[in-house]
Amino acid sequence: MYLIDASFGKTVRIAAFEGGRRLEAKLRQIGLMPGDTVTVVRAAPLGGPLLLDVQGRLVAIGRGVASRVVVEEIECVSH
Repeated sequence: MYLIDASFGKTVRIAAFEGGRRLEAKLRQIGLMPGDTVTVVRAAPLGGPLLLDVQGRLVAIGRGVASRVVVEEIECVSH
């Protein structure tokens, strides 16, 4: 699944980046790394960027970039 497909309020784990070294470097500069968990806070209307909560920081990324970030759902563990 890709980050662009994650539901609002959903927390997912970044698995990989698909887009080459430049995209990977850009995402690392804004603090996104494989293994990080992110929550989709909201999406701007009319195809605007996604707002993500990354370890307590809000980060906006475009939908084109979000479509190249592979994520995996985090399973809830009941006690």
